[in-house]
Amino acid sequence: MVARIYRPAKTAMQSGKGKTQRWVLDYEPEVARSVEPLMGYTSSSDMKQQIRLFFEDKDDAVAYAKRNGIPFRVEEPRERTVRGASYSDNFKFTRNAPWTH
Repeated sequence: MVARIYRPAKTAMQSGKGKTQRWVLDYEPEVARSVEPLMGYTSSSDMKQQIRLFFEDKDDAVAYAKRNGIPFRVEEPRERTVRGASYSDNFKFTRNAPWTH
């Protein structure tokens, strides 16, 4: 079973960078989830899906995986591109193009 080491992305509900600085090691699913026919619950018999370990940096996570013989895959974080304009720039008096609906 392969472990995935990554830094989680910012959720849409956050305006800050909370819970995005730590690195996470979790396992890829070995067995597909199944739907229980009577109640419709989704379940899995794979217990390693419940394990999630947090590390302060990538090197600690990689060292842990190597020390315990866990095959792993590292996913580098993609940095967010920031646009230079703000919302108030849409209504500036010196705007080059006319603002229309």
